[in-house]
Amino acid sequence: MHDIRAVRADPAAFDAALARRGLAPVSAALLELDAGRRAAQTTAQEAQARRNALAREIGQGKKAGADTAALEAEATGLRARMEGLDAEAASAEAAQARILEALPNILDADVPEGADESANVVLHQHGEIPDLPFAPKQHFELGEALGGLDFATAVKLAGSRFTVLRGPLARLERAIGQWMLNLQVDEHGYAETVVPLLVNDATMYGTGQLPKFADDLFRTTDDRWLIPTAEVPLTNTVRDEIVPEAALPIRLAALSPCFRSEAGSAGRDTRGMIRQHQFSKVEMVSITAPDASAEEQERMTRCAERVLTELGLTWRRILLCAGDTGFGAAKTYDLEVWLPGQGAWREISSCSNCRDFQARRMNARMKPREGKGNVFLHTLNGSGVAVGRALVAVMETHQRADGSIAIPPVLRPYMGGAEVIAVA
Repeated sequence: MHDIRAVRADPAAFDAALARRGLAPVSAALLELDAGRRAAQTTAQEAQARRNALAREIGQGKKAGADTAALEAEATGLRARMEGLDAEAASAEAAQARILEALPNILDADVPEGADESANVVLHQHGEIPDLPFAPKQHFELGEALGGLDFATAVKLAGSRFTVLRGPLARLERAIGQWMLNLQVDEHGYAETVVPLLVNDATMYGTGQLPKFADDLFRTTDDRWLIPTAEVPLTNTVRDEIVPEAALPIRLAALSPCFRSEAGSAGRDTRGMIRQHQFSKVEMVSITAPDASAEEQERMTRCAERVLTELGLTWRRILLCAGDTGFGAAKTYDLEVWLPGQGAWREISSCSNCRDFQARRMNARMKPREGKGNVFLHTLNGSGVAVGRALVAVMETHQRADGSIAIPPVLRPYMGGAEVIAVA
């Protein structure tokens, strides 16, 4: 959400910021609605002042035995006029809000220009692309041969974009999630949190999923929403709160199922586990003072990077360009992992600084240690990381020529000490 005062202060700068995302200017329309709303409110206030004066005159006139019919008629007319002005102001305010709530966040100055992912910037790479001495297989080929990935049964049970995991691969998926959550909690200081998987409209609105992205979500018959990521409930824990600066930063982590309709992704990643309606993810959320969010984003991204390093994966950090940065983010780092079976880089984590964009929607504020007045908090979110994609990366990176999969050392205690998932 945006502050209309910023639009008033520099409408050209606001339109220029939207133009970086390929959007048309809207400041003129916003300011026209804003002017109409303020004019109606001012006129209503003037009418109220006149009604107050009339009330005094009518009271005095009645005490003196004077005829107050004309004054009473004027007061009645003013009341009707005020009701119309209030409705006019409310209508303009609602129209203004509809425009503002559909606009994405303002990008940080260091976000590179560009219309799509082709303009994203590779900042650094960890590890070399592995040169396997055999033709590597994709994860679904490996999993089906191991008897651990069953897509046919998943289709029977739920339809496309679901997976049934069995045996050692099911345990490996659980091991990855548990280990990642323990890492973020025990070593990186995030507070483990269990969150509702069903949330209300206000919660989805607070983090920016509603109203713009309703088609990407699953809705229940009692008007709740399945969470697309634990970011949604974690961030909303501070909705309508005033947090003392001394309590910041707040760092939360959750391992949860996530649900996405994948609207608009027909034909993309139809085989395998890359793009699913249901998947698990370790989500990190930070809530900070405004002057601390930039460094917190760097810290959060390093926390996600460590996951990939410990799993023995080749990865790189990407700074997303203007056209590829998500709706609620001011700046986003993507982490991409190399998948030998696909012979391609695939995104496995996004770490975004939303600055005060979500906080404004949630009315989440900070009480400073010094000075008067409260300010909006800054919120950040990042994957630490997506469990299914981490499983895919482990399978393809650590596959062997015979189709077996070496288990990364950090996961072996969660696998009963096993070092390999072998072909039966």
